[in-house]
Amino acid sequence: MPLLNFKGKTFVQSHHLTVPYHTLVPVPERSLTEQVRLDDNLIIHGDNLAALKALLPVYAGKVKCIYIDPPYNTGTENWIYNDNVNSPMIRDWLGRVVDREDLTRHDKWLCMMTPRLRLLRELLRDDGAIFVSCDDNEQHHLRMLMDVVFGETNFVANLIWQKKYASANDHKSIAPMHDFIVVYQKSDLFHRNLLPRTEDKDRQYRFEDERGVFRPDNYTCNKTADERPNLYYPIVNPNTGDEIWPKRTAVWRYTRARHEQNVASGLVYWGKDGRGSVPAFKRYKAGLRGGGGIVPNTWWTFDVAGHTDEAKKEIRGMGLEADELDFITPKPSRLIQRILQIATDKDSIVLDAFAGSGTTAHAVLAANRQDGGSRRFILIEMEDYADSITAQRVRRVIKGLPGAKDRAMSEGLGGSFSYFEVGPAIEPEGLLTGEALPPFRELARYVFYTATGEEFRPEVLDEARRFIGSSGEYDVYLLYEPDIEKLKSLALNLEFAERLGKPADGKRRLVFAPARFLTDRYMEQYRIEYAQLPHEMYKTR
Repeated sequence: MPLLNFKGKTFVQSHHLTVPYHTLVPVPERSLTEQVRLDDNLIIHGDNLAALKALLPVYAGKVKCIYIDPPYNTGTENWIYNDNVNSPMIRDWLGRVVDREDLTRHDKWLCMMTPRLRLLRELLRDDGAIFVSCDDNEQHHLRMLMDVVFGETNFVANLIWQKKYASANDHKSIAPMHDFIVVYQKSDLFHRNLLPRTEDKDRQYRFEDERGVFRPDNYTCNKTADERPNLYYPIVNPNTGDEIWPKRTAVWRYTRARHEQNVASGLVYWGKDGRGSVPAFKRYKAGLRGGGGIVPNTWWTFDVAGHTDEAKKEIRGMGLEADELDFITPKPSRLIQRILQIATDKDSIVLDAFAGSGTTAHAVLAANRQDGGSRRFILIEMEDYADSITAQRVRRVIKGLPGAKDRAMSEGLGGSFSYFEVGPAIEPEGLLTGEALPPFRELARYVFYTATGEEFRPEVLDEARRFIGSSGEYDVYLLYEPDIEKLKSLALNLEFAERLGKPADGKRRLVFAPARFLTDRYMEQYRIEYAQLPHEMYKTR
């Protein structure tokens, strides 16, 4: 496979591993739910790299569909990328405004995308897929980067979305009419869904007999008799006795043996009066695979997936009043709904790490209303309009917009969401100094995941017993208080071990604690393994 090289690659290719885990701080007043929780629909405000890492303990391997609309890097967005990479020189280079005058803007874009794609891959289910919007500025680079992160064998399609319904006559070059959506799967376990049938497709089934509704399909194909001599033979109309040959520029679609099977099965159609001069194949609607759905293709026209003008009208129709609206380039909800039709089940989790105006949430809620599903969304937005635009749009979609022309939008699509801010990083140094002590539940979430690789389940946490969960191998405990003086006195000792008792299920106990005052003999007797806080806080599984 050709190698993709760019400035900064050596500093960012493993950067996702060095990103510290951050707390996710609930913001009840910005949420639309009775209880803020991580298993709700989520809107997260903060750096999407930190947010993606923070989601791993709960959502690693759980997301069915990812859609992202990152900066297209046109040179006019004036974005700044300044992830905290190790090299001060690289950090300084990355932290400058990216515009048309920046001759390394493509390198910076790849530096920005690499760690985020790697974390997105970790969050994706084995049968999941990721859809990435882009245009010609980065499409070729994106394909190569996706080959590296997801594997070139996991490329699914390069979709072409007709984003405009009219060409710009004042364009100085060749006017662009489309964007791309690059699709990769996590593995070959991904299987796309069929799209719903349209009324136009259904109208083709306008004939009916005792077996049901059908449409007549062409009985010939565009091959010549010289190319396929076995498909060039006479067919007799049983009603007239006429012997019929295909034209020399065509042959039958079926071999003689298969034609005889069609005749025996009553699948050859000779017209309403049975005296037609050319046979047709009876294609019954009831016999269509997948319930008669349509195989999706790579050409998405604006009439089925929406266009940019529709997207702008859609968001302005929400009645949002914010200066940032002029700088947002939203996608139409119909575009995201089409992705959901192809790539999700009714209970799928959908993630958008560049949430913008919240179109993905809108599309998820609309899909649930349409088919009775229970899909959930996770939106991440780093800009300050995460509440005033992103979350506000979702609130109005859920509650409804009185006076909206669309009935569903007027009534509201229903649902809820929990709003979080990306909080401080959970750093070993913070535990040592006492300057940044996370809440018990937050630290429990991270040490459980990093130690076991399994999902943290907050409902089983028992802070009084210091129990934070069970994995396939361990019962895990955390001796911790977000108080530096109490931390100094907490230790794994005989009193704690005796309270645990001897394990009934044969599992070993993994205990995180600042200190250990228990001999090896008792450790073995009570089947305990010790991980010291903070130095083994990220004990690897």
